[in-house]
Amino acid sequence: MYLKMMFGLAFIFVSFSSAQAQVTIEVSKITCDQFVHGKVGPSRSVGLWLSGFYNGRKDNTAFDLKAFEEKLSELEQFCYDQKNWTVPVIQAIEQKFGQVK
Repeated sequence: MYLKMMFGLAFIFVSFSSAQAQVTIEVSKITCDQFVHGKVGPSRSVGLWLSGFYNGRKDNTAFDLKAFEEKLSELEQFCYDQKNWTVPVIQAIEQKFGQVK
């Protein structure tokens, strides 16, 4: 019985430890292909991060969900075009929406 409890605790500890692993992503290197095909995470999640990044650069603390959805859709359409798959997403954003300070 004691052995089973120890094994169970060890299993829980190992499971918990592996669940805490973190992955660091260099956002400037994410390509359109990786973005729209979920290779670095769901495109909506990456899009939210990018939105926060660009809005932070403009000191804009307001979040317009409708505008976000529209721009995300435009960006996804641009990136789904196979000829744009090698374009970095940050470059695609600047092409679609202009330079951001």
